[in-house]
Amino acid sequence: MRHHEPPSSAAVAHPPRLMLQRLRPGAQHVLRRRYDVRLHGAERVPADGPVIFAANHIGVLDGPLLAVFAPRPVHALTKKEMFRGRTGRLLRRSGQIPLDRFTADPHAVRTALRVLRDGGAVGVFPEGTRGDGELHRFHHGAAYLALVSGATVVPVIMLGTREPGGGIDSTPARGGRIDLVFGQPVTIDARPWPRTKGMVRDASMLLRERLLETLDEARVRTGRDLPGPLPAGQTEDDPATGLVDEEPR
Repeated sequence: MRHHEPPSSAAVAHPPRLMLQRLRPGAQHVLRRRYDVRLHGAERVPADGPVIFAANHIGVLDGPLLAVFAPRPVHALTKKEMFRGRTGRLLRRSGQIPLDRFTADPHAVRTALRVLRDGGAVGVFPEGTRGDGELHRFHHGAAYLALVSGATVVPVIMLGTREPGGGIDSTPARGGRIDLVFGQPVTIDARPWPRTKGMVRDASMLLRERLLETLDEARVRTGRDLPGPLPAGQTEDDPATGLVDEEPR
């Protein structure tokens, strides 16, 4: 079984699925009553087999929207700081995957691989933290998971989950429009162990370019743009890893 291939996911349980599947229709209804949620390119998402949704990250609603509205139920890698109190219980019961962003987190990686090797869908935000969504920093997690699993990567661009000038935890006004644009799928062939840093970097460069292409497509399709930077003093800490755009577009 592929679960025994390095890194092994044989001893890791698949995240809970039942609540996630049952909640999606009701959650979609609730969110559509509050916001004008529009999906673009959803037909591009493979109907079966392992999928990695790689999305930009501009607002606090991005994770829930991806899990609820993507054509397939999504187990998203989510910073461990979110897994506290009532929100944390909901995230765990709905199968989201806690991730320590500042140290190596083999359990999160193996859990994501468990989902992919079982033919499921994983969500990754390569920017690592909420910001302007321009993909200036691009962490290697999505590329690494693709290299290990051979999963199809679907770029996703979110627009409207944070309004221009909105703070880090702000949400759109009631009735606001939110667009999720699914780009052309990317295939990265699985590579056997050992996988080199160069392989991971090359795969990250490819995925980042495809997300930037999807961002350009999203601007044309929707006639909208990103919200711009967060207000001064509201940026989140983020590990200094991955690709860095030294000359922003």
